[in-house]
Amino acid sequence: MNNNASNPQGPKKKLFRFNIYWMYSIVGLMLLGLYWVNDGSASKEVNWTEFEKIAINGGIKKITVYTNKDYVEAFLTDSAAQSVFKADKERMGSNPKIYTNIPSGDSFAKTIETWKQQNGFKADINYEKSSDLTNILLSFGPILLLIVIWFFIMRRMSGQSGGNGGVFNVGKAKAQLFDKEGSIQVTFKDVAGLSEAKQEIEEIVEFLKNPGRYNDLGGKIPKGALLVGPPGTGKTLLAKAVAGEANVPFFSLSGSDFVEMFVGVGASRVRDLFRQAKEKAPCIVFIDEIDAVGRARGKNPNMGSNDERENTLNQLLTEMDGFGSNSGVIILAATNRADILDKALLRAGRFDRQIYVELPDLNDRKAIFGVHLRNVKIDDSVDVDLLSRQTPGFSGADIANVCNEAALIAARKGKTSVQKQDFMDAVDRIVGGLEKRSKITTLEEKRSIAIHEAGHASLSWFLQYANPLVKVTIVPRGKALGAAWYLPEERQITTREQLLDEMCATLGGRAAEEVFLGRTSTGAANDLERVTKQAYAMVVYFGMSEKLPNLSYYDSTGQEYGFTKPYSEETAKLIDNEVSAIIAEQYERAKRILLEKKEGHAQLTEVLLSREVIFSEDVEHIFGKRPWASRSEEILNDEAAEKEEEKIAESFAEKDKANEVPPTSENEPEEKSEQD
Repeated sequence: MNNNASNPQGPKKKLFRFNIYWMYSIVGLMLLGLYWVNDGSASKEVNWTEFEKIAINGGIKKITVYTNKDYVEAFLTDSAAQSVFKADKERMGSNPKIYTNIPSGDSFAKTIETWKQQNGFKADINYEKSSDLTNILLSFGPILLLIVIWFFIMRRMSGQSGGNGGVFNVGKAKAQLFDKEGSIQVTFKDVAGLSEAKQEIEEIVEFLKNPGRYNDLGGKIPKGALLVGPPGTGKTLLAKAVAGEANVPFFSLSGSDFVEMFVGVGASRVRDLFRQAKEKAPCIVFIDEIDAVGRARGKNPNMGSNDERENTLNQLLTEMDGFGSNSGVIILAATNRADILDKALLRAGRFDRQIYVELPDLNDRKAIFGVHLRNVKIDDSVDVDLLSRQTPGFSGADIANVCNEAALIAARKGKTSVQKQDFMDAVDRIVGGLEKRSKITTLEEKRSIAIHEAGHASLSWFLQYANPLVKVTIVPRGKALGAAWYLPEERQITTREQLLDEMCATLGGRAAEEVFLGRTSTGAANDLERVTKQAYAMVVYFGMSEKLPNLSYYDSTGQEYGFTKPYSEETAKLIDNEVSAIIAEQYERAKRILLEKKEGHAQLTEVLLSREVIFSEDVEHIFGKRPWASRSEEILNDEAAEKEEEKIAESFAEKDKANEVPPTSENEPEEKSEQD
């Protein structure tokens, strides 16, 4: 009968477990006991003549006779002890003694009788049998203690009592093993978005669960899958879901776990990892941040290379697909630096699949918000669609941070639920930084900041391809003295006109300062940096220059060493001239538009100075409806109109219900006239 079935908590835990420290404690207590028995008193072996002389002179107060050893111990008086040991009382201890050998116990008894009759001997006499164990411990106790200490040190060095990080286990793999009863409870339901990547991963798990379905058609299980994508997009989360879904052993470790200061340790750990994996096959091995060990060999030969890291990579390549068989072991790896990985590592047969985990789009962000809002108490004002549209470029980790920040902000304000404004404040906190209302700014600086931000808002309203405005603030946030939030339209390709409009809107702050203040400030440093990089990208990477059309000097493979530029000095001068021309053209365009809309810009500046924050509704009230409504704005406006129509319909329905009168023959004509 299985007793565990009746006990939902499983078998009872053992109350006591053996521990090596118990033995150390016992040995220590035994040594302390021996010290206590001996009392630390002085002792000395003397011959029979000296012993007899001390006894006759009355220097002995107690004698112990060990009959089985023909051996006696005598405890001395203080005066006799000083003459024998020639030391003070503190050094001799409380019970100094002497010992000597005797012919036999019977003869010693006759001698005692003679001493009593002739010399008046009065000491106490005890007859005992000596313990062999006590003598052994007294003789070999220090040696045993040294041996115990030696074993303790060796066990610590070998890592048997302190984990697998000891000296003798330095070549062992540090992988954590998870099985179906492990602590990881993440499943594919917890992974929102990433539908294509999740499908590829689910197929690997399904292959492990039902291999016959694929083997019947001649298919083979993939040997490896590489998850590639920006940080925070969910690569490690997908691996956790695999560990939670697959009913096979799951080894998890980081690429840096192979790297060690000792020569040959990395290769040894790779061998040990695959040895363990083959013993548990079929199984999955997950290597996070594989770029730590999989960097391309001989990348910088002039700088010298790390031979130890290359040896580790060579061993990894051999184990993944070498001369020996490696069936039943699937390698999952994750990295955000796939461009620096060795080509031999990426080939088919090692990593058969490269799964790109990109930043989530609009629909994926909705799903991710749905997952992270499960445990957040929200009210009816929270619109997930609006949140997903106002967080473009956010990764899954960023969205999780938004939900957590919103909950913290609501709790800080003492609310019982998280509202829409809390999420807006959380997005502002993450994008712009912490508000710093206590920062001291003069009235002149505040007006300059308002003119700068109003310039951005005005240009973004009238440029066709500029990102639509959400709100503008002149409250300092993070390192910025003012900030503007936009709702960029998600697109897969970008045209030259779109890039130029974005550059022109970015230069609007500096242009407004020059036009309306007659001077410029350092407040546009970030704007100028972004515009310069964008202009260089147009000329050097995208081939959007008039004098250098259809040329790109960008190496997407990452194989170039980067010591020399891939173009001549004349071309470099031409690139600089083209970049300067593009920026100058857009700057003049920005000033021209601001001069045309100077009245609206002035009103916008005054509103900013008085309220410190303006929204797109305020800009629309000043400039009128935006002539270039983007798809995002149309969707938002359509949704707002639909919601308004629903509210109106609901209000009319409630009024009709309240004024409803039961139909009778008397009021039938009146109803007909109302319908007419």
